[in-house]
Amino acid sequence: MIQQSRIKTINQAPEGEAPAYVLYWMGLSQRVRCNPALEYAVEEANARGLPVLVCYGLAEGFPEVNARHWSFLLEGMAEIGPALRQRGIGFVARRAPPVETALRYAAKAALVVCDRSELRLARQFQADFAGRAPCRVVQVEGDVVVPVETASPKHEFAARTFRPKINRLLPDYLVPLEEREVLHRAHGLPDDSTLDLSDVPRLVASLKADQRVRPVRRFRGGTAQAEARLRDYLEDAFGGYATGRGRPEAGAASHMSPYLHFGQISPVALALAVRGAPTGDGDDRAAYLEELIVRRELAQNHLHYEPRYDEYAAAVPAWARKTLDARRDDPRPFLYSPEQFELGLTHDRYWNAAMTEMRETGYMHNHMRMYWGKKIVEWSASPEEAWDTALRLNNRYFLDGRDANSFTNVGWLFGLHDRPWGSRPVYGSVRSMGPASLKKFDADGYVQEVARLAAAEQD
Repeated sequence: MIQQSRIKTINQAPEGEAPAYVLYWMGLSQRVRCNPALEYAVEEANARGLPVLVCYGLAEGFPEVNARHWSFLLEGMAEIGPALRQRGIGFVARRAPPVETALRYAAKAALVVCDRSELRLARQFQADFAGRAPCRVVQVEGDVVVPVETASPKHEFAARTFRPKINRLLPDYLVPLEEREVLHRAHGLPDDSTLDLSDVPRLVASLKADQRVRPVRRFRGGTAQAEARLRDYLEDAFGGYATGRGRPEAGAASHMSPYLHFGQISPVALALAVRGAPTGDGDDRAAYLEELIVRRELAQNHLHYEPRYDEYAAAVPAWARKTLDARRDDPRPFLYSPEQFELGLTHDRYWNAAMTEMRETGYMHNHMRMYWGKKIVEWSASPEEAWDTALRLNNRYFLDGRDANSFTNVGWLFGLHDRPWGSRPVYGSVRSMGPASLKKFDADGYVQEVARLAAAEQD
């Protein structure tokens, strides 16, 4: 079932004349299984007696995307072609700008189907394409459980205002997506790919991207990897998620965020798998779905309704900016430059370990992400410098950086989706985090584990 609220026509062009196929321009939803945009394209092609062609254009020089990000994305993309061809669907991947690629194949399409992202540049790409496309363009939203505008018509203040709105819609949206039969297999369609996915490391090394941020061994990209990790997790570590998720050493994290970020696993499929997990109890399921649906889609809400989501002056609530500004001249207990933060050269071995995990493996446990970010606020010369440092490091090193969740998590450090607390030096009324937060888990064990993980990346 593809809910009608996921589907939106985004231009006024007629259908293509004498078309050869229905085109799916793949963007965020980089998967074949449980992909509403792909299944919609199959439906429309079947109804017209046409095959389906999928195209992907690699945006070389994409802002802030480095070798680490490209490696993970392209490991997943290497799975796409074989999986599509097995279903009788054509696939072309080009080393060319996304809009240029989509226009190249739209010329012979009955219509073009695209998926949806709330990131500004992706939205600009789609608007540019829709205005130039020679045929109708239909957007299908498949990387949230509930479509953003259906979940709420406005920018939500906090999880407590958003939660009841989205939870009451879940029965209509947490339903399996049936794979459609392809009635007209792809024969004689364009096969002029220029993106050689047979050797991903070689391809990544050839890209115009920051090669200093290296691919990681800890995580490999792709739907197969995502599903294998999820299966192992639900059979074992998921039990106890509700009580263990705040402790890095508990091993309760699923590590699904990079796969969600690159669209390599569906949030609906993930939620349904958690609901049917062979381990865990009701508390574990409720806690996981709170993070996956309420918190993650609150972040999508933030990006949709706040177009300047990456700017301190727009993304941070007025009350928080006011209280931080009132405290900007407070003496800092420690003061570090952005470069010192990046290299992990602070006095705090636990903070340094968190930065090492992020820098070397592309990941950091959520509890440490909060501590890491709050200390950047406390140890920077100004709130604005702290914002720039946290956002730059977030987008540079995390595999799930440049994501709605990531932008919103950085905003939370400064008071987004939170409330005023008791006033403290530097923070004002924005929530702080002190050494007591490290006593809730085995912090020394965390430092040792990070050292092991970092060493494994160097072997």
